[in-house]
Amino acid sequence: MTALIKLDKVTFSYTGDPKDPHPALKDITLQFHEGEFAVILGANGSGKTTLARHLNGLLLPTLGRVLVTNLDTRDRSYHGIIRQRVGMVFQHPEDQIVATTVEEDVAFGPENLGLPPSEIRQRVDAAIEAVGLEAHRHRPPHMLSSGQMQRLALAGVLAMRPRVVVFDEATTMLDPAGRRMALALMAELRASGMAVLFVTHNMEEAALADRAVVLSEGSVVFDGAPRELFTRQSLEDWGLEPPPVVELGGRLRRLFPHLPEDLLTVEELLGSLPSPQRPCEPPEHRVDGGTDQQGREWVIEVQGLNHTYMLGTPLAHQALQNASLQVAAGRAHALVGVTGSGKSTLLQHLNGILRPQEGKVRVGPFQLDDPTVSTRQVVRLAGLVMQNPESQFFEQFVGDEIAYGPRQLGCDEPLASRVRWAMEQVGLDFLAFKDRFTDTLSGGEKRKVALASILAIKPRFLLLDEPTAGLDPRSRKEILLTLRRMVSEGMEIVLSSHQMEDVAMLAHDLTAFRKGRNALQGLAAEVFWQFEAVRELGLEPPVAALVAARLRTLGWGVPSRVVTAEMLMDHLERCVEVQGEPV
Repeated sequence: MTALIKLDKVTFSYTGDPKDPHPALKDITLQFHEGEFAVILGANGSGKTTLARHLNGLLLPTLGRVLVTNLDTRDRSYHGIIRQRVGMVFQHPEDQIVATTVEEDVAFGPENLGLPPSEIRQRVDAAIEAVGLEAHRHRPPHMLSSGQMQRLALAGVLAMRPRVVVFDEATTMLDPAGRRMALALMAELRASGMAVLFVTHNMEEAALADRAVVLSEGSVVFDGAPRELFTRQSLEDWGLEPPPVVELGGRLRRLFPHLPEDLLTVEELLGSLPSPQRPCEPPEHRVDGGTDQQGREWVIEVQGLNHTYMLGTPLAHQALQNASLQVAAGRAHALVGVTGSGKSTLLQHLNGILRPQEGKVRVGPFQLDDPTVSTRQVVRLAGLVMQNPESQFFEQFVGDEIAYGPRQLGCDEPLASRVRWAMEQVGLDFLAFKDRFTDTLSGGEKRKVALASILAIKPRFLLLDEPTAGLDPRSRKEILLTLRRMVSEGMEIVLSSHQMEDVAMLAHDLTAFRKGRNALQGLAAEVFWQFEAVRELGLEPPVAALVAARLRTLGWGVPSRVVTAEMLMDHLERCVEVQGEPV
């Protein structure tokens, strides 16, 4: 089979020095073929994005060569043809959006190919429909949510009709329904003969591919089937972990030895669970915090909040409609909902970036609908880590960026000590990163720097918009454990997330939004067990909750409202002990 893309002993250094002791890519030899669906995996900084940008000539090898349909990317005269044949959806979609409306942006590529207007119109309509942006075709791109921007970037690539599509973390900001749409679209592209290369940190998505290529420190350390990859013991050494289904299956196998070892999907795991020898009665189980909200201290309150972007113009878009929120002292509260449901807009009201057009917002002692309350006061109290971390960077160097907030707002200890502490909280080595340029960081490293820059001001409330997006599995787990520790120490956290496993691990309480309105709210565990209601919102319950529900149906004495693997195993082990022997 003729390869569409060949990499032959490719080494790349951002310094341009062939003898650089720390190149981003080291002696990479790979081939990608027509109709192939391959994922490229690795920890933050392993070289995934660098590799992806070699596939259409955005970066050129320091040593070796890249051939795209036998055209050498080092020959710049071929770049127009190469980039038509290899479309790329970037990690940050705003980097490739150039026009003033959605449909104009999708038309940009076909217009530059010199296609007739009728062909351009047909391609634009088909691409916009494929990514579900029909209702937004006349909106300015900067008024879209991050997830909608990613859909727009994909539409622009699809309109070019490439032979290869490279997705660089293209589902990072998408809700579960959006991810399912994107993965279904990838399957359609592959079925049409197109090659799909997918850079991702989402191990559930990786499990759906035919082939997995793993990078570690710029080198290829694995190239094979995902089922083979996720049974290897070296995953942790590469900064990876198995998908939640595989990880939970491994834990369950200690109790159920006959459970197959190659389970990759929720459906496979649910269908393999055994029945008990005799039914067990579930114990009395009370979710942390109970359902009684009397006596709680509300530290954040939102009532009847409305917000319309571009108010009074033909492009007005209502993002929040009579939204409400109550955050209790000492607890983590999650905001969930599909892309564009109003989560980010609400978060930006909680630290004063946006002020109420209608309704009331109270954060700590500050009433934000009072115009005499300054944004500086609120920012010092409630720190916000944005969806796109680089959008909040001010400085050139990492150390200066993290020091920026305390320098502006005041610091009661040596500034270097505060910066070192904040970096340690997010797993960034002080000496290794303090003098790094912020624009040379990987997406995950930028997110860590953004979080550290907010922690450095030591806010009372921490507001997080997709805090684990772009992080490799190891970093994601470290950040979640850090956040959980902070909550246990008394910090209130409000987070927006599309990752339901993260929400289950961290959040006590949950509010789900639909089209700017409250749809579901309550204790996170109780909301997640409303399986059909959660799915109707375009979300997906945590894997542990689905497994717990199946086990209850089979007769195992597992209580309801179990949402994490730890909770599930704790209760299931007691049931297995009652049975007297492994199943």
